[in-house]
Amino acid sequence: MQEREPVEIVEVGPRDGLQYESGFFPTEKKIELIHLLSDAGLARIEVTSFVNPRFVPQLSDAVQVLNGIRKRPGVRYSALVPNLKGLEKAVLTPVDDMALFVSASETHNRKNVGMSVDESLEGFADIAPMALDAGKTLRGYVVTAFGCPYEGRIPADRVKHIIDRYVGAGVSEISLGDTTGMANPRTVGELISEISEGLGNIRLGVHFHNSRGLGLANAYAALCAGIRVFDSSVGGLGGCPTAVGAMGNIATEDLVNMMEEMGFVTGVDFDGLMKAVSLVKEVLRTEPASCTFKQGRPIWK
Repeated sequence: MQEREPVEIVEVGPRDGLQYESGFFPTEKKIELIHLLSDAGLARIEVTSFVNPRFVPQLSDAVQVLNGIRKRPGVRYSALVPNLKGLEKAVLTPVDDMALFVSASETHNRKNVGMSVDESLEGFADIAPMALDAGKTLRGYVVTAFGCPYEGRIPADRVKHIIDRYVGAGVSEISLGDTTGMANPRTVGELISEISEGLGNIRLGVHFHNSRGLGLANAYAALCAGIRVFDSSVGGLGGCPTAVGAMGNIATEDLVNMMEEMGFVTGVDFDGLMKAVSLVKEVLRTEPASCTFKQGRPIWK
């Protein structure tokens, strides 16, 4: 019997998901959600972000959350770090990995962080060495990699430029973000093909939003292009406050279902994952944006 190939899922719900909610998800409930996700077998969880709480008040409890979680052996807990001030706070917590982010769109990057793309990249020259010296691994997001609501399609050369700067900074993994769901399976395959050469040991992942209903189709296209690292969000939560049309991420439960149905190994216990989705539904009092949750027990179970 042929051994099934694994795929790696990066759960971004506690950060990318909750940052888009209008209300505050209570700190103790965030911690409970993270525990449920780790208990369900998700080995990588993006817990929070050290952004200015004036701009993202939903994540103003970053330090309390990271200091409050019960770290499960074998699970890597990460946080988004936008600047040096955020890094200084992050290194005082038990976070394992740190994520940097920059937009491939000049307009979106200025709206998002108030800087040009090159200014953001220059800032990483200070952040990256300090994070690496603290024993953290670095992940780099290239957001709006497949399109921007303000600028339209993004040339692959812009994405390549950012990737080259990330590689020089010591990033070990890069995630291509479809921030407003503007990708389609064809453009996904084309971009991955254009940028994959010359990455060496740098891992490439993808981060799709389901704004136009193509999230899973795009994930499949990335899978066919050789990608094995996928970001997703419990219950389909998520969005970017500064990007028009940035609706929810791919739902983790839908992604797990698709991968397992296709014969890949996710390492996720589906019943345990459903407990996390149910908590999100209970706290937010909204129906999760995932087909699998509505359908119930999947066929492969």
